[in-house]
Amino acid sequence: MKALSLDRYIARESPIHAADARIKFVLVVAFILSVSLLPIGSFVALALAWGVLVLLSSFAGLGPLRLTRSSFFAAPFLLAALPLIFTKKGDPLGDLDLGLFTLTASGEGLRMFATIALKSWVSVQAALLLTFSTPFPELIEALRRLHLPALMVAIIGFMYRYLAVMADEASRMMRARAARSAALTDSSGGSLLWRAKVVGSMVGSLFLRAYERSERVYAAMQSRGFSGEMRYITGRSLHNSEWLALAAFGAAILAFEFAAHVWLPVA
Repeated sequence: MKALSLDRYIARESPIHAADARIKFVLVVAFILSVSLLPIGSFVALALAWGVLVLLSSFAGLGPLRLTRSSFFAAPFLLAALPLIFTKKGDPLGDLDLGLFTLTASGEGLRMFATIALKSWVSVQAALLLTFSTPFPELIEALRRLHLPALMVAIIGFMYRYLAVMADEASRMMRARAARSAALTDSSGGSLLWRAKVVGSMVGSLFLRAYERSERVYAAMQSRGFSGEMRYITGRSLHNSEWLALAAFGAAILAFEFAAHVWLPVA
């Protein structure tokens, strides 16, 4: 089993990589919020937002389409918005006969679905730009220094550290099962129900092992002085130039949002 890695950081020499993680996090959150507030049918504004991400990705040395290619993993989640095509009234496009009932697709529903899909797609790319240009430990430290809830930051940090540990534990269990199994024919291995029971037993065993390991880890951390809060070396304060850059990019996001509501066409 391949080792699990949550860190999507791609090392490059660029001003975006060198920027303070706090600035990047705040700007990405503001960008995603501005995209989510765009009116239904703001396809021109969404195209401009995507174009900005393409330029930033190129400027960061990641390539113009890396964000686009990497963002399609979120496509299955768009199925949650698919019923909008058939539940919104007005401008019927056609009927879909399912036997027991008939669904009517509407232009308004299709427009809403397309807008939500593009908003999600652009937002995922913005988040990927942050993760590709920021090491995970720096991002955790940025969240702490931005005074996000300490419990939430601690949970994210522990998740990052120990999901890989659990994946390694699962890998050892898979190797142990393979070492105790013999496949003489293609049909060996038991029925589907038997395989399901084996997998269920392995999942339960993995849960117990993870719980026991967490107890041992917590006892070890307490013996080393852990008091419930992760300690970090105090980072530096933002320079005046960084405050100016934050203000300039923030103003650009506000201008984009204003233009999207006033000047840019809406389909």
